[in-house]
Amino acid sequence: MSDVDDAGNWPRPEEYESQKYESPTTEASTTVDAQSSSDDPEVARCVAGIEALRQSIDNVDTAIVSLLAERFKYTSRVGVLKARAGFEPADYHREHMQIERLHRIAQDAGLDTDIAEMYREFVVTEAKKRHRRIAEAGGDPGVLDVFA
Repeated sequence: MSDVDDAGNWPRPEEYESQKYESPTTEASTTVDAQSSSDDPEVARCVAGIEALRQSIDNVDTAIVSLLAERFKYTSRVGVLKARAGFEPADYHREHMQIERLHRIAQDAGLDTDIAEMYREFVVTEAKKRHRRIAEAGGDPGVLDVFA
């Protein structure tokens, strides 16, 4: 299970920090930190390995979020051009090509193609929402807040 609620919304960081948010999951949880490695040297080695891997994960997450921001800057520029030309937000031919391309990339990278498809669905859906908002604003890209 995930932290997403029934409406598909993720909790905001401030909801975690203020403890207003309670996970709907019922799965068991362990806090992995220095205290959990107490007296067992093998557990201490595992904790150290987890912490090192998590730092690498955090670095990758930083890169992914930065790349997503860059990607959405480009797609907003596409939205402005589509609005100027009177094009619709959707381009199903492009979407089909993207599905095939991302599946190939995922396969070559050893990634489950379903994950690549979830990524594609997310970015295409968000880009189309932004393109609609840009068109409704007369080509003004200043309306790009996801929560607008």
